[in-house]
Amino acid sequence: MQILRRETRAVRVGNVQVGGGAPVSVQTMTNTDTRDVAATVAQIRELAAVGAEIIRLAVPDQEAAEALAPIRAAVPDTALVADIHFDFRLALAAIEAGVDGLRLNPGNIGGREKVAAVVRAAEERDVPIRIGVNAGSLDRKIKERYGGVTAEAMVASALEHIAILEDLGFQEIKISLKASNVPLTVAAYRLLAHRVDYPFHVGITEAGTLRGGLVKSAVGLGILLAEGIGDTIRVSLTAPPRHEVWAGYEILKALGLRHRGVKLVSCPTCGRTEIDIIRIATEVEERLQGVTRPLKVAVMGCVVNGPGEARDADVGIAGGKGGGLLFRKGEPVRTVPESRLVDALIEEIEKLEPEGDEDAGQ
Repeated sequence: MQILRRETRAVRVGNVQVGGGAPVSVQTMTNTDTRDVAATVAQIRELAAVGAEIIRLAVPDQEAAEALAPIRAAVPDTALVADIHFDFRLALAAIEAGVDGLRLNPGNIGGREKVAAVVRAAEERDVPIRIGVNAGSLDRKIKERYGGVTAEAMVASALEHIAILEDLGFQEIKISLKASNVPLTVAAYRLLAHRVDYPFHVGITEAGTLRGGLVKSAVGLGILLAEGIGDTIRVSLTAPPRHEVWAGYEILKALGLRHRGVKLVSCPTCGRTEIDIIRIATEVEERLQGVTRPLKVAVMGCVVNGPGEARDADVGIAGGKGGGLLFRKGEPVRTVPESRLVDALIEEIEKLEPEGDEDAGQ
């Protein structure tokens, strides 16, 4: 079943189109001190190498803003977004340094003249602005008006910020409505989806650690993306940001929205398994982390479902007593002892001819 995505206008963040039918892009954020140029550049390169398409950097002060120019020069092909709060001068400095996007709320950076200055600079450089509404920092008056932190309050906050930019004739806008509460986040995005046609950046903020945060993010993003809501995503984790990238792609692959890298099918453990399926599947997943072309790989533990799943994959193994049968493109290749199963699987994958770039227009 193909997901019918919400129709939105398109904006460009550097070389990445967001919205307008473009593939759902994957974002993350550096956790280095932006003022440390070398460390930040190294992390940006690491994140881009594992698939991050848009990378956001915190810009808390003027020193961080001044670091953006050498960072930009070192990674010219990576879409960079500056995260700005309260000080319009930091936004102007970030634009001057060559960032591809801003994350700021226009109602929080000063009066109309200050916002207008940022808008003029953004228009001159074709820099879009993401309005980021966070449930944890809603304006007190809005919370009083709507009886607390509600989906309606979050949407009202977003609409107020949108109105400021639209009143200045600026429409290169993306929007996010994030909370750590999944039902609240989902409800807010659903409400706003019927009010505007701007592209959405979706995520569950403060989702938690690698394990808990992955589950919460997969549930929240999965609901929204399955309903066609979401043009770019971040899986927000208390973990190294590279984990946010692969997690984002795994969510998109599960919904058929992106096809980058390996889709690993592996069976749950049970008493029929006669090989160490946990060790084998984990090792296969780790060794295939760097593969970007779309592949379906099956690691199955027994003869009940194993042969069928393995035949359906590009490459697969079906376990038996002390070993397994290796399949390639639906055909059995050879029987391999357990000690050689992972190596044999990887070798067979390396023999496959590339079938074009990832996603193929998805």
